Amino acid sequence: MNRTAQRLNRILSMLPWVIANPGATVDEVCERFGYSSKDLIADLDLVFVCGLPGYGPGDLMVAYVEDDEVVVDMADYFARPLRLTPAEGLGLLASGLAVISSGQAPPSLERAVEKLGAALTPDGGEVLTVDLAGEPHLVGLLRKAAAEGHVVDIVYASLGKGETKERSVEPWSVASALGNWYLSAYCRSAGGERIFRVDRIREANFTDEGFAKPAHPPAVEVRYLPGEDDVRATIRLTNRARWVAEYYPIEIVEDDTTGLVIRFSAGDVAVIARLLLRLGNDAELVEGPGVAEALSDLRARILTRYGSGA
Repeated sequence: MNRTAQRLNRILSMLPWVIANPGATVDEVCERFGYSSKDLIADLDLVFVCGLPGYGPGDLMVAYVEDDEVVVDMADYFARPLRLTPAEGLGLLASGLAVISSGQAPPSLERAVEKLGAALTPDGGEVLTVDLAGEPHLVGLLRKAAAEGHVVDIVYASLGKGETKERSVEPWSVASALGNWYLSAYCRSAGGERIFRVDRIREANFTDEGFAKPAHPPAVEVRYLPGEDDVRATIRLTNRARWVAEYYPIEIVEDDTTGLVIRFSAGDVAVIARLLLRLGNDAELVEGPGVAEALSDLRARILTRYGSGA
């Protein structure tokens, strides 16, 4: 889950509790929801400018801290459970059934889908069936290897560099997301967790070598994981460029009132150079092998193109 989704989930959990517990202190809210005082104030400031359509003074929520008390007002619609429309309920049921069809649903989701189906179809009739057809041929082999704990030797094509590499992996799980199939595994060649797109696996050979599967392997989460050959750069951002930390998978090195210092990784140095060019004076390259040269070259090419009137 990215930072924006995590922040939204925490806000939606915090608001009903504060409304139901008037007089709650800053310390109580911070302890219950894992906030720092700074982050709580930032979220209350965000809530303060939100509300129902119309967006006049009488439509916006009130959220602030007064004498160490967290105050949320004019937000009664958060005080009671939201009710789904029939269309929303059917869409949610279809999504749940799709995950179950992929074979990756945890027991808690299966129970939730069963309860939702019973609520939407109290007569017990089967009115909706979802099946994810067209699995790539390697999905079955990889799923079997994950279930039985067998190492798989794969030949994987890197989209960024156009290269193929042989890797030995310990499969954890296989799942469908965003229209593609992914393998979550420990890559022995890279020495860490990796996410592989199944359609980029050119070959996969089931071996007899076993491995100890983690008791609670991480779920397949489609995200960028820096590779051993990636370029890494340290960048200082002003407050106006804080959106970078929300949009890209980065590591925050420092965070103060003036901005952020982040560590940014990419498979191609040109990606970092383009980002720095886009940010302009709101970003400063602190460290990064080859990035300054790539940025200078990019600027020169742009000036040549537009300076010549081409």
